[in-house]
Parts: sequence; structure tokens; C-alpha cells
Amino acid sequence: MRFFSDNAAPVHPAVLDALSSANTLDTAYDGDGWSKQLDGRFSDLFETEVRALWVPSGTAANCLALAALCPPYGGVVCHRDAHIQNDECGAPEFYTHGAKLMLGEGDGAKLTPDSIRKVIDAIANDVHRVQPHAISITNATEYGCVYAPAEVAAIGALAKDRSLGLHMDGARFANAVAYLGCSPADITWRAGVDVLSFGFVKNGGMSAEALIFFKRDLADATPMRRKRAGLLLSKGRYLAAQLLAMLDGDLWLDTARAANAGAALLAEAAGDRLLHPVQANEVFLRVTAAEAAALRARGFDFYDWADGEARLVTSWDQQADAIRPLAEAIAAL
Repeated sequence: MRFFSDNAAPVHPAVLDALSSANTLDTAYDGDGWSKQLDGRFSDLFETEVRALWVPSGTAANCLALAALCPPYGGVVCHRDAHIQNDECGAPEFYTHGAKLMLGEGDGAKLTPDSIRKVIDAIANDVHRVQPHAISITNATEYGCVYAPAEVAAIGALAKDRSLGLHMDGARFANAVAYLGCSPADITWRAGVDVLSFGFVKNGGMSAEALIFFKRDLADATPMRRKRAGLLLSKGRYLAAQLLAMLDGDLWLDTARAANAGAALLAEAAGDRLLHPVQANEVFLRVTAAEAAALRARGFDFYDWADGEARLVTSWDQQADAIRPLAEAIAAL
């Protein structure tokens, strides 16, 4: 009955087992045996050498990534509805020490090369104007829409041409990869992404996200920034153990596929009520206030997105039998 947010989903049992296994004496901070495995394990996953750091939240991952890409006097182009713009309480500006977010447009919260050019070409190249230094895209987006490899590559080519860094907010990166059925490399470094915030908490993790640097020299100062920000946890092995457990046997993909399948069931029931294509684990519907109240009266929990709109989010642990009652209720409205 709970479709409010995948942040509220249970922790996967494999992650809990990994935490128990890590509950032993080891070196503090990030010098432990689990943390030392991250570079190698994520390099294998992405088919290239990367620097991988654990962080305790998606906000931390996004902000440390942007701080590595953009100086305090620079700007980051993102979508007007991006999470870094609307849902992080000014943290990107805080952690970059003042960088400006430059807002672009696009259907489904997706930027395009043209919408990015519209933002940056209007900026005079002089000392009086904040100059763009980076682009940030979200995959899957805040509306559950997925950038295909060619779409990321087009933005990556623009970023390279304009000497801009490219960050991907991957809070639901697993859901995007599961939908596309591609290699994780195809929508990241092969398409020009420099830094990825790789989300695990929404997908079965407990309290760990991964910050992946494909341009590894960008990571050189990040451990210092992580410490200065109060994000270097003393028992980092518990975060690293979660990430490793999710990578084992591609558990991160299995859980994402399960969540996506649940959203597909709801999408089929919603029909022409859908506001956006359902490509990950989020479903956005047109509903009246009375219809929303009727669904809640039956015990269904979801998020009021805007006037006449609702957001439903499915989680890795919800089986079809748990989702079908809501699908039937939507179809019957």
C-alpha cells in the first residue's frame, strides 16, 4: 500500500548480512579492507579504471561531484526541475562555495544540446557574468524518464566542445540501466560523463551511495572535501560493505528490474492518465483531488506532485501481488 518513495523501502537482506560481516575490528575511516576494494570492483563494472568513494547520501555525492567540476565563481547548467535545484536545500551552492545553478528546459526533465546552448550562448564572455563550467543531468530524471546512450553522448560532445565538465546524478541510475539493458559504461564515460553519483539507498541499500570518477584526477581533492564537509565517517567499512554487497551478482540490477516491473504494472492500468513515459520506477498520473482522496481512503500512500498530479514510486521489494490492488484501483477511477 506504500508508493510514496523508494527511500522508505526496506534494506535488502544481503546488505544486512554484509553489515554483519563487516562488524569486526578493522582500520578506521576509509583505510579498511572493504573500502580498498571499491576502485577495483567499480572499475570492473564500468570496464575502465575509476576512482570510487563511498558517501552517506545522494546530496553528498552530487555536491562533492559538482565541487570537483566547478569553481565557486562558476556555473552548473541543470534542468529547471533537477533535484540539485529543487530538493537539496541549497547544498550544491553551499558545497561549491557559491557556484550558480543555470536552469534549462526540456520535456520529462531532460536537457538536450539545444536547451543547453540556449542557456550558455546567452552568457557574455566577460568578467561580469558567471561562466558555465559544468553540466549536470539526471538519469533517470525526476520524472522517471531515461537518457539513452546517444542522448548522453550528444550532451557529452557538447560538453567537450565547450570545455565543460559533465556530471550525472544517478540516484536511480540502476533503474535507467535496467530499462535500457545496456552496459553501465555506455551511458557514462563512453558518452562523455566525468563523474557519476551512483545511487544505492533507493535500490536496496541502507546508508551508502557511490561517487564514481571516470576522470580520475578530478577525485584528487575530493577526500579532503569529504572530510571538511563532515562526511568522512569513522567506520567507513559499513558503507563500503553495503556497496560491495549490492555489486555481488549484479544485485543492484536485479532490484532495479523488480522496481521497474512494478511501475510498468501501474502504467498499464493508468492509460491516458500518464503524464510522462514510464521508463524507471516512477509513475506520474493525472488525478483529481477527489480521486486522490478515494485512493487514500483505500489505504494507498503516494505523493501529491502538483495540482491534479500524483507521483507513485515502486520499490525493489514490492511483488506484483502487492502492486496489483493499486493498479486495479487506478483502472477503476
